[in-house]
Amino acid sequence: MIVCSCNVLTDDDVRSALTRMVGPRTAGQVYGSLGCRAQCGCCARTIRQIMDEALATVEAGGHCRSSEEQDI
Repeated sequence: MIVCSCNVLTDDDVRSALTRMVGPRTAGQVYGSLGCRAQCGCCARTIRQIMDEALATVEAGGHCRSSEEQDI
């Protein structure tokens, strides 16, 4: 699913960036690791939500799943 229309980023792009990053993360760091930056900012809340969900999954001992895996 597209979460950032300005940069054409998907939720899978965000999750992929999170798996490559080490330590505390911010939405700005996610944008930077994907080679872009926030433009209109409408997606920042959604990106933060994806980050929080991924962190909760990792803390629970799981792995960061793609949206397709979550629908199964």
